[in-house]
Amino acid sequence: MPFDTALTRGLGTLPEVDRRLAHELAAGVLRQAASLDALLATFIKRGLNSVDGPSLEVLRLGAYQLRHLDRVPPHAAVATSVDLAGEVAGERLRGFVNAILRKVAAVGREVTADPIRDDVGRLSEAWSHPAWLVARWIARFGVDDTEGLLEWNNSHPPLVVQAARVTQGDLARLFADAGIASFPAPFEAGLVVDETRPTQLPGYDAGDFFVQDPAQALVVRFCAFGEGAAIFDACAAPGGKTLGLTRHAARVIAADLGRRRVPRLRENLLRAGLGHEYVIMADALHPPIRPVMAYLLDAPCLGTGTFARHPDARLRVREGALERLAAEQRQLLDAAADRVAVGGVLAYATCSLEPEEDELQIDAFLGRHPEFRRQPPPGFAADLLTPAGDLLLLPQRHGMDGAFAARMVRTA
Repeated sequence: MPFDTALTRGLGTLPEVDRRLAHELAAGVLRQAASLDALLATFIKRGLNSVDGPSLEVLRLGAYQLRHLDRVPPHAAVATSVDLAGEVAGERLRGFVNAILRKVAAVGREVTADPIRDDVGRLSEAWSHPAWLVARWIARFGVDDTEGLLEWNNSHPPLVVQAARVTQGDLARLFADAGIASFPAPFEAGLVVDETRPTQLPGYDAGDFFVQDPAQALVVRFCAFGEGAAIFDACAAPGGKTLGLTRHAARVIAADLGRRRVPRLRENLLRAGLGHEYVIMADALHPPIRPVMAYLLDAPCLGTGTFARHPDARLRVREGALERLAAEQRQLLDAAADRVAVGGVLAYATCSLEPEEDELQIDAFLGRHPEFRRQPPPGFAADLLTPAGDLLLLPQRHGMDGAFAARMVRTA
């Protein structure tokens, strides 16, 4: 279950102020898990492996408050953690949790774990990211740029919304009339809103907007399918790109294979769509369509560009999955090639930072399919593009989620 879904269910009907604190604690512990564990390990003689799961989670929650939250006084963080330990782990562990967290509180925020000379180990522990992924990024971006990426991933990205049934100007005025501040996102790709719960914003029920990071809005813009296009969106759920595409389309066929994903896709399109979106359950390996002039393949990927918005993702990502996903992407691209008409556009997108899923994937596709060639649209700044003309958005450089897109035209 996705982090946001699980948290929403768990919070129930808590008051707003408590919801915000609970969200901060849950997301913060996920973002800082490795550094918290390294800190706690310095005070646990038998090591972290000697601590049972529930007790360790209580210690992480307490240590996170002591290290990262100014709003919670140290004595309160310790006291509430001790009470929680009694509830979830039994009375016998109250004293243990109390002793460990008092030591954490006593050393303050300047203490660090034992110094690690190796850049991979140091950054992996300090920013709580898998070491294999940090090593890849250092090899590609260098140490400083990688640390900037890790810092972004541990930040709290703002809420960004895209206009759906109104213009962006009308949406900004609607928010202003309700006393809610907003301002344009980078590259005019949406509105940054001073709010955390989109369902509480004016215009939500009317379908005036949908939530989407600027990176994904730029991917939609990069597709450049043209006015009045009939578009096939092959892996459409949850529907953000479909909603972005539909503003300029004659119709959009939104397909997805996930039985649990299709209802959410349909719900989102009903709320904020324009009425010419059609949802089908279909396998993108066997698209049930005749050749079209506009085809979007938003491929399954590692999702390494979205760690800031999905703090649990870094804990689930596995190095071995990269090869499997790249193979699946190859199959999806080959299937898509047969469903694009001559003169039509095939757009490929991921929310990954990994070359095997991005530019290298497209290079290999074009080698197998000489009937396609890259054709990026005009109007994109050079620093958003690769030398080959693909869209590549990097969080540490562009201040938004990471994303990749390639736009290709079938010439024969």
